[in-house]
Amino acid sequence: MNEYFLSVLLGIVEGLTEFLPVSSTAHLRLSEVLLHVPLEDPYWKMYSIVIQLGAILVLPIYFRHHIAKLISTFPEGEKRDCDTWTHPLSLVMIAFVVTAIPSFLLTKVIGKNLENVYVMGGALLIGGIVMWIIDAMKAPWEAAGPGANGTPIHSWKMDDIHGGQAVWIGACQILSAVFPGTSRSMSTIAGGQLAGMSRAAALEFSFFLSIPTMTVATLYTLLKSLSGKDENPIGVAQITPHQWVILAIGFVVSFIVAYGAVAWFMNWVRKRGFAPFAMYRIVLGIAVLAWTAGWIHH
Repeated sequence: MNEYFLSVLLGIVEGLTEFLPVSSTAHLRLSEVLLHVPLEDPYWKMYSIVIQLGAILVLPIYFRHHIAKLISTFPEGEKRDCDTWTHPLSLVMIAFVVTAIPSFLLTKVIGKNLENVYVMGGALLIGGIVMWIIDAMKAPWEAAGPGANGTPIHSWKMDDIHGGQAVWIGACQILSAVFPGTSRSMSTIAGGQLAGMSRAAALEFSFFLSIPTMTVATLYTLLKSLSGKDENPIGVAQITPHQWVILAIGFVVSFIVAYGAVAWFMNWVRKRGFAPFAMYRIVLGIAVLAWTAGWIHH
């Protein structure tokens, strides 16, 4: 396949799936296998990291007004009911630290699972079932709205979350790091719903949390690859002009598609919930497990 076209396809896959609760890691890995991308080649491993950065760049641009408002009201908050530890920006960083330390300590386990398609299939299936159950439990209360008596939803906006919820969501996000296919957004959204957050609040907090989480994780992996500390390093000097163009195509396509996906997803979730994504995960998870077991010919 033409490498320029291949880069467009992989950029579309990354951009579409990075922020949807369907696991971009699993989709990109499976796409690379099906499209016969030589993953033993350090360039293509590095390519997968770089196009993730294209998707990550979407969030600070899409949420720039909300980010500016949060920064300008730090630490007392918009309603002047926060302090340094309870401001939404602080809670995002608390959740990030809760995720980052165990994930760093489990780097070797994470690395092994990233190559395990069976783990991805199982995580897609189990995550889909969990997501469906949680969203179905919360759906009547979402429909009833904030004024309903006895509602288990206490945080209808991201600005309403508290420290316990942030710690819990950070802990849930560790699952997505250790078990690729779980999906970072699925684990944080479902975790947020369990902790009394609305779909919209859980989704927005998930997006904000992904800014430091994905940026640090992606840059760390990229620097390891480029500095020679990885098992299969690639130096910047080794990248040819042709390969730089392929990288640029994937980066730009990933950014454009991810921007559209985030805008669409924010509107979809407020009205319809997560059930279609849960069903998709279940079907894909079963297909991946069947393929891995040899029931579907490779």
